[in-house]
Amino acid sequence: MLTTTLEIFVISIGAGVFGAILGLGGGLIIVPVLTLVFGEPMRTAVATSTVSIIATSTGAAVAFLQDHLSNTRVAMWLEMGTATGALSGALLAGYLDQRFLFILFGLLLAYSAYNMFRARRAEFPEEVVPDRLSLKLKLAGSYTDRLLGRRVDYQVTRTIPGLIIMYFSGIAAGLLGIGAGLFKVAAMDQVMKMPFKASTATSNFMIGVTAASGAVVYFARGDVKPLVTGPVVLGVLLGAVLGARLMVRLKSSTIRKFFLPIIIYTAIEMIYRGLK
Repeated sequence: MLTTTLEIFVISIGAGVFGAILGLGGGLIIVPVLTLVFGEPMRTAVATSTVSIIATSTGAAVAFLQDHLSNTRVAMWLEMGTATGALSGALLAGYLDQRFLFILFGLLLAYSAYNMFRARRAEFPEEVVPDRLSLKLKLAGSYTDRLLGRRVDYQVTRTIPGLIIMYFSGIAAGLLGIGAGLFKVAAMDQVMKMPFKASTATSNFMIGVTAASGAVVYFARGDVKPLVTGPVVLGVLLGAVLGARLMVRLKSSTIRKFFLPIIIYTAIEMIYRGLK
């Protein structure tokens, strides 16, 4: 039992590092490891993953907020779309064909991956002109890039399209049981033209807010097992702190290269699930 707990703890550290750097949470690692390696039921794995996402967000937020990487104004704006989309997904769950939705969202992710591949060497978006709503909401931000040793000022554009994408990402998360982190990062990077580091850091902040509401339900159902969730949360929290410290010292182009295989794999997996 002690050996299993230690193994889960060590793996969770890696999941926390991965989640903090890419803004996706640790669920992509935690859920398959708990179910396939340690034989935990899916409900327990998902509940544990949801709680661990809060730990990832909390651990990374401290470092990201200190460096002003997380844009809380953008996060709060986009969370309105995600929350509304999740509610819509719950209401539409019995009426929509999930196979069609898997294909649709898979194709959208594939298109995002294509655009991200084209911009893989770019450190910052160029010549971004803010829209009127972005200026009104004061969504522009700045942060100090430790690697480059300079302050980065950036603008945010396509504010409404970004909110719309967040609405559909909420639907995808609710209907298909996938994390919305992939859509969040892609929307901020590709549509709203935020720097990639700011996109992943803001996504980290957002996924914690989203997961907090879901965690309440899992606790109420009794799906959260302390002996499993405890080492996962501690490991993910430690990994998230380490990942946040590492992320600020990486190039945006390097982080994007880590992110690309994940989004490509997810797109292929979703399309496959829709066609089979």
